[in-house]
Amino acid sequence: MSSSTNSSQNSSPPTRSWLGRFIVKAVVFAAGLGLCGALLGALALALAWPNLPDLTALTDYRPRVPLRIYSADKVLIGEFGEERRNVLSFNEIPDVMKSAILSAEDDRFYQHGGIDWLGVARAMVANVVNMSKTQGASTITMQVARNFYLSSEKTYTRKFYELLLTFKIESTLSKDQILDLYMNQIYLGHRAYGFAAASRTYFGKPLAEITPAEAAMLAGIPKAPSRFNPIANMPRAKARQGYVLARMRDLGYLTDAEYKQAVEQPIVLKSALGTPAGGYAIHGEYVADLARQLLYGVYQDNVYSRGFNIYTTINAGEQEAAYNAVREGVLDYTRRAPYPGPEDTIDLPQGTEQDPGKLDAVLDSLQDKYTDSDDLLVGLVLSASPDKVVVARSAQEIIEITNKNALKVIARALVKNAKADVKIQRGSIVYVRKNGDYWEILNKPTVQAALVSVRPQDGAIQAMVGGFSYGDDQFNRVTAAWRQPGSSFKPFIYASTLERGLTPATQVSDEPFVLTAAQTGSKAWTPKNYGSTYEPMLTMRQGLYKSKNMVSIRLMQAVGPKYVQDYITRFGFDRARNPAVLPLALGAGSVTPLQMAGAYSVFANGGYRVPPYLIDRITDSSGKVLMQAKPVIAGDAAARVIDPRTAYVMNDMLRGVATFGTGARVHRELKRDDIGGKTGTTNDSHDAWFAGFTPKLVSIAWMGYDQPRSLGSRETGGGAALPIWLDFMRYALKGQPQTPPGPIPAGLEKVDGDFYFSEFPPGQAVARVGLPTPGEESNAAPPSDAINDLVNQLSSGNDTNGTPAQTQRVQF
Repeated sequence: MSSSTNSSQNSSPPTRSWLGRFIVKAVVFAAGLGLCGALLGALALALAWPNLPDLTALTDYRPRVPLRIYSADKVLIGEFGEERRNVLSFNEIPDVMKSAILSAEDDRFYQHGGIDWLGVARAMVANVVNMSKTQGASTITMQVARNFYLSSEKTYTRKFYELLLTFKIESTLSKDQILDLYMNQIYLGHRAYGFAAASRTYFGKPLAEITPAEAAMLAGIPKAPSRFNPIANMPRAKARQGYVLARMRDLGYLTDAEYKQAVEQPIVLKSALGTPAGGYAIHGEYVADLARQLLYGVYQDNVYSRGFNIYTTINAGEQEAAYNAVREGVLDYTRRAPYPGPEDTIDLPQGTEQDPGKLDAVLDSLQDKYTDSDDLLVGLVLSASPDKVVVARSAQEIIEITNKNALKVIARALVKNAKADVKIQRGSIVYVRKNGDYWEILNKPTVQAALVSVRPQDGAIQAMVGGFSYGDDQFNRVTAAWRQPGSSFKPFIYASTLERGLTPATQVSDEPFVLTAAQTGSKAWTPKNYGSTYEPMLTMRQGLYKSKNMVSIRLMQAVGPKYVQDYITRFGFDRARNPAVLPLALGAGSVTPLQMAGAYSVFANGGYRVPPYLIDRITDSSGKVLMQAKPVIAGDAAARVIDPRTAYVMNDMLRGVATFGTGARVHRELKRDDIGGKTGTTNDSHDAWFAGFTPKLVSIAWMGYDQPRSLGSRETGGGAALPIWLDFMRYALKGQPQTPPGPIPAGLEKVDGDFYFSEFPPGQAVARVGLPTPGEESNAAPPSDAINDLVNQLSSGNDTNGTPAQTQRVQF
């Protein structure tokens, strides 16, 4: 017994000794492991910390603000760049928005040091309980670190750098600065960056006007911008909004009454003008794109992210009036032209419209190919007869076309024996438009038109529309379309003769003008007057009023084609595009509408060339002016290009054209005496023009096909282009007092109702052109020097369409 007991007692000390040694070793090992971990952590920190990015992007925050383009009266007309921002200072952000963000993303933001350890623990417990990742612990500071510096990849290395950056940001910036950066930087869907831009994108209002309900909906978006924004998914956005509002109440940001009111407030989506979803207040697309191109030439790709603001010379009201005038002019022409048939015709089974879902599916597929163009809307014909066409825009929007005027436009497509490609029938795809109080069917126009208006005192462009629809075609015809000007070019021919001794009273033959093949050395040239009507003789003034081709040719022949070519360059026309040949007298050269605006400005401002310009100034994102235009001003002696007497006489003659001549409709409708102008129609009506001006505004209207072809045998500048010009000027001149003619310049005399330069008084001025003097034969041939000039230059010349220039016939 005692032996056994002793044995047991003797074995106890070794056991305790072994256990003690084990514990000591374990403690030492753990301490060593901890030390190694600490050393490794310190080493990693020592290596990683110096490699952290500099915080200049935060301390000197320059967000990627898009290029914005404004009219002269500060109406936004264009925006270029992937990111849409409206940067606000911290004090400009309303408290309700701040509280909503804190409630949704980081309610302990002002208490933690960048990492919310309580939040981390709470998220871990929630995720363990739910056996999935239902909560995150990312703070606002951590999101700022990610957004500015890190990728979105989920790796331990990136997470480590995120934690280090978070500490660095917290040690460098104040909490208010961090929150400010977050609110201006975070992506919120639909190309909106920052809550100010998002407020305009989703609710059409500045952030200062946001309600608690709207603030909560915006604050819910960062969790998943593509899924939780109200445009993409309103049910999810509402659910997330409910969570944020509840958090705002629980955290004391909202009272129970305010919470209940916010929950009950209906959310109305309305994108503000100037956002990608909301469009712009006026149609200035061609203007904005041209301004963008001009600035891109200086800054290249940087232009889209540095927050530049371009303030153009455009008048917002006149720009919209120009857009409407061009659009109505093109649609009016489209109604006059033969209806070409529907866009396409598909097989539409009977009874499809009885199933709304099926009909909408068909219509949705059509929208992928045929898009709406402003008020021209794509529709599908359900039935068609000579007295009624039924068109579906959707299962809920069924349109009936029954107006007689509307049916008259498409009558050829509704007759029983209509050609297959013209016939409107069930399944036809058409465009419909609300015209006043009735609907109509119109084909999508293929004809184009353009209008530009400039201020002749300094060349500031007031309005510019480069085509029917920028959305369909970005080609700007105002600046890039080289077209034959037709008789709208004749005033420059006439002006050239005044300084060579001719006067408005000079008598000019209007008899047919013929050059034989022997005279030209090529084909015979037999130009004609419009309508093939001729008179024995007209004064130069009468020839301009009636736009007589024979008169214009003989005037150019009298002073010489080379002299005329040199003279017109004073107005800004290209010498190479306007060869020194007699067809130039009929406008067979090439010009752009913008060139025509600059050239007519010389007549309007008394003889000064003031090149048109579009950009008034450019500022950076802080408002600092980077560039200020310094335009040429009429009155600067260095800008004078023609004799003031020539400008005065041409002004007088062109006012007569707009009162008594081919442009007499101008005076009838606008009832003003201070407007001058000239119609222009090229050979076979390929181009229709009207160029008109007051001393304060010059406007040019053009219509034609991009690939030149006839507008129609009855289409002229007075019928196709003048209505566009009138619609625009009716708005632009409203309320503007008339400007009477100025004093007659020195050296110009008015004798017997007409004007004479002092060096060419009556009796010494050229009295007759192309007419026999008393006792001579009436069929005198052209002067031999003119024939030789024509043989040398005309026979080898080509017009812009590649046909021999000497065969070109241009009408008024």
